Amino acid sequence: MANLSSLAKDTAIYGLSSIVGRFLNYLLVPLYTNCMPKESGDYGVSVNIYAYTALILVILTFGMETTFFRFANKEGEKADTVFTTTFVVIASLTAVFLGLMFGFIGPISAALNYSDHPEYLLMMSAVVALDAIQALPFSYLRYQKRPIKFAALKMLFIVFNILLNVLYMVVLGKTDVFYVFCINLWCTAAITFFFVPEFYRLKWKFDAQLMRQMLSYSWPILVLGIAGVLNQTADKIIYPLVNDTPAAQAELGEYGACVKVAMIMAMITQAFRYAYEPIVFAKTKDRDSKEYYAHAMKYFIIFTLVAFLAVMGYMDVLKYLIGPEYRDGLKVVPIVMAAEIMMGIYFNLSFWYKIIDKTIWGAVFSITGCLVLIAVNIFFIPRFGYMACAWGGFAGYAVAMLFSYLVGQKLNPIDYDLKGIMRYAVLAAVLYVAMVNLPDSWPSLVKIVINTGLIVLFLLEVFRRDLKVSSLPIVGKYFR
Repeated sequence: MANLSSLAKDTAIYGLSSIVGRFLNYLLVPLYTNCMPKESGDYGVSVNIYAYTALILVILTFGMETTFFRFANKEGEKADTVFTTTFVVIASLTAVFLGLMFGFIGPISAALNYSDHPEYLLMMSAVVALDAIQALPFSYLRYQKRPIKFAALKMLFIVFNILLNVLYMVVLGKTDVFYVFCINLWCTAAITFFFVPEFYRLKWKFDAQLMRQMLSYSWPILVLGIAGVLNQTADKIIYPLVNDTPAAQAELGEYGACVKVAMIMAMITQAFRYAYEPIVFAKTKDRDSKEYYAHAMKYFIIFTLVAFLAVMGYMDVLKYLIGPEYRDGLKVVPIVMAAEIMMGIYFNLSFWYKIIDKTIWGAVFSITGCLVLIAVNIFFIPRFGYMACAWGGFAGYAVAMLFSYLVGQKLNPIDYDLKGIMRYAVLAAVLYVAMVNLPDSWPSLVKIVINTGLIVLFLLEVFRRDLKVSSLPIVGKYFR
């Protein structure tokens, strides 16, 4: 269980930077939703363009982050050579992308309905290019088990970003979305310079044969990544295209703002991934690896269910993260959070095909889930608005998760504790129903106290069954 302890420690560090960072970024949500009137559609524009940048970033990194960990841990491979060869691939793709964007900005901006503001697309093209260049050095920090520097750089970007946004929007009164993109570009560029010393320490070598092997391994991961990011962003890309009403950008802004509340699940999954991915590939040679994967899955699900109950239990407080004009969209939060839990489970399940080098299965599962999501969005957005976006994500992740589990149990079976996991899922569902059915007429403080008690009940069950608190001195006697 030493590896589980290492996983917990690294998850805490990565999680601290991720969760604290996302929390600080949440401070931008009330800032934007109070400074940008919903009717202006400016916040909706930012939601739409950031969705495009997320998709492009996955394409430019080409699945090379996971590929780097796989090949850096292979016997006979030198980590520096793997890194530098991988970096050449990403840098080349990035250069081609920038050339296309700056060379054809006219027709591209017209196709995306931004012909009046091509500068938005140019600025965010530069941002996503720099993000792609940074992706591999951040992965190398994880490979070297240097979570402190990783977390420090992530936090530095967020602090710069928040301070400049407050300066422009609150002090200078510059509330146009143009300044949001300018600030992002400056902060991203500033962080890139901190990796210059890392590049000087490397022994640069390009291995063409290694590159071909890595590309063969990574292209299914690329497809998997594209499908995965579309599961998170397709609704925000599709919405203005299938909803041609004047209020489309305003509605998208409302949906995008409220989805931020549910993104605590994405934070947890990301923190877990940062710590889990390097360890899991190194663990493949151990005889107890499958037992390790099963334990990690169970604890991940427990943790996400606690987070779900916490968000729903304290919604009367969390709603103030959103400006009053945008709060009608909070009804999507439980649906989006449930979808994110399934996405996290799907990520954990994905290691069965990564460790046996059958990444093509990931592409199949993710494409299937993505097609379900896109179909739900296209057919139901015109009738149900952004509620179709929330349910589309739920359906897409559910399909990908179930397919991955069923096929994985045939090709590389792992003995997950399904009975214990279902027990926790049912208990969480019962407690959630109790929370949402408290009378609206009750004061918020009373509901928060009751919901806190319900969350404690869930935690007591976890302590009694799985955390072995009974072995602890003094407090242990209360759990025997």
